[in-house]
Formats: sequence, C-alpha cells, structure tokens
Amino acid sequence: MGLIREPKNIDFTVNSKPWTEDELQDFREIMNKLKAKPRKRTIRKKPKATA
Repeated sequence: MGLIREPKNIDFTVNSKPWTEDELQDFREIMNKLKAKPRKRTIRKKPKATA
C-alpha cells in the first residue's frame, strides 16, 4: 500500500460529528438484521482437466 498524495489546494481531512444515541440505536438494529441473514455462498467449480 502506497502513500496517497494530496493534490495542491485540496485537503482530505474529514471533520465528523459524533453520532447521537438515536442514530447509534438505528445503526445497531440495521447491523443486527444484516448479521441475522444467512450469507449466500458461492461454490467454485474446479475446471475440468484436459487429457
């Protein structure tokens, strides 16, 4: 992983505000719903060997 250079006159810093308790509760509910869903698993088939 390399260093990211900022272009001149552009600042990549982010000033974020802390979440409220209501926002945190909503986020936790959404995450619990997503975690409760079973994941779709894909089965990779091995390529047939050519003789």
